Amino acid sequence: MTTFDLSPLFRTSVGFDRLASMLATASRPEQGNGYPPYNIVAVDENQYQVTMAVAGFSDDDIEITTEQNVLRVAGQRNEEGADEAKYLHRGIATRSFERRFNLADHVRVTGADMENGLLHIYLEREIPEAMKPRKIEISSARRLLDVKQQEEKAA
Repeated sequence: MTTFDLSPLFRTSVGFDRLASMLATASRPEQGNGYPPYNIVAVDENQYQVTMAVAGFSDDDIEITTEQNVLRVAGQRNEEGADEAKYLHRGIATRSFERRFNLADHVRVTGADMENGLLHIYLEREIPEAMKPRKIEISSARRLLDVKQQEEKAA
């Protein structure tokens, strides 16, 4: 396995601690067995959708939470009233699960729904006004002089 030394980058950077921990986490092999399977789709530049295959789970069995830029999806099947059938083969997994997704700054969950055994979670990046690009007018000494002269004439 190839490892990267990012210490030169962090010698000249301040406040990127979270980036370092994300890179360290990403370099580790995924824990668990990949259940339940999921897709992440970029709907457009600022909208995303996470779709998880959660067959056998109801809305009440799934909990979606966000905290400190982490989306957490957990499923705990309610075993109350479980059927008493004798399965010859049970291929539909209904075991408990937990998936975590790191969210970028300013990405928030806007909603979720379940359809045909698929859980859809909708995310949107909301860029604050202070971070949006803005045009800066260039002023010159001549233009300022013209404005002053017009103000003096008006007075």
